[in-house]
Amino acid sequence: MGLPQKSAPEVLSPFEQLRLGREVVRTEGRTLVALADRLGVEFCQAVTLLSATRGSVIVSGMGKAGLIGQKLAATFASTGTRSHYLHPGEAIHGDLGRVHADDVVLMLSFSGKTEEVVRILPALRELGTQIIALTGDRSSPLGQQAAITLDLGSIKEACPLGLAPTASTAAMLAVGDALALVVSRAKGFGAEDFARFHPGGNLGRKLTRVDEVMRPREQCRMAKQSQTLRETLVAQSRPGRRTGAIMIVDETDRLVGIFTDSDLARLLEGNRDAAIDGPLTSVMTRSPTTIGAGELLPAACEILSQRKISELPVVDQEGRPIGLIDITDVMGLTPQDTVPSSKCQVPGPERSKSFRVHRPSDS
Repeated sequence: MGLPQKSAPEVLSPFEQLRLGREVVRTEGRTLVALADRLGVEFCQAVTLLSATRGSVIVSGMGKAGLIGQKLAATFASTGTRSHYLHPGEAIHGDLGRVHADDVVLMLSFSGKTEEVVRILPALRELGTQIIALTGDRSSPLGQQAAITLDLGSIKEACPLGLAPTASTAAMLAVGDALALVVSRAKGFGAEDFARFHPGGNLGRKLTRVDEVMRPREQCRMAKQSQTLRETLVAQSRPGRRTGAIMIVDETDRLVGIFTDSDLARLLEGNRDAAIDGPLTSVMTRSPTTIGAGELLPAACEILSQRKISELPVVDQEGRPIGLIDITDVMGLTPQDTVPSSKCQVPGPERSKSFRVHRPSDS
């Protein structure tokens, strides 16, 4: 029997391209909406099993399902569930040694009959490993041999030929994501845990604490409120990189004011030279805006941006300065992406405000 005749290329107008593209998206969207209503008791059983496992979640699948499986393994791992991807073809040639009885296998196969998948099922059962099937056919070999079967049901592919895995793989991805995130929630996985697993890139910076990037107190300019401005400026004169602000403390070491290079420039421009020999308390900004130790870095960026200031003291719970965020240290982290609100100390009636922090989207 000869191969089927190759179809002639179609010349599609921009209108037709857009129509077909939208239909693909709509088809996958309808699949996911219908799938949400199909989730039932088996989904809850799968969440319970995955949450309780003492080992790893081993995700496996062939072809396009395998590619979805790789993504799901990464999602589980990044949201607090130890997870690895196992290629079924490699598994039957030795990689089954990576699987332990304490693990749970999440097996992806829409047909449930994929040869490489079916071949490793007996070995997995012999190991005592629990299997969760993600398939479109509950009566398939995979569906029948799994401890828990998540049945995706009959799905019409978005491919015009009805052949390329499209809507079916979108369904696998959605249900896999749902499992990973519900399990994560059940484990009490929070923003601090997320930050530990995502230290790099823009996301890592978004979850960085101010303590990690602030200039520590020993590198900052400090003064007692009993000093004069001249005494302070002379004492603070030293080589090397410095901040544009002097943090002023009282006898109990609590922050009571701040004096910046801009404040000095305004004194000179206003011919207030005599103030240089006066007390710091008469020229400093009292009760300056601060941020608490342990707060997220984007919260500091939000305050710097909204208040149009260049220096932001970082204080402990007693109001003692432990460091300073200088705007030059956070250049490029402008407000855009929302992050959890921060408990930022603001003078006056604004003290109870919480800040919604934004940063530019990832490029």
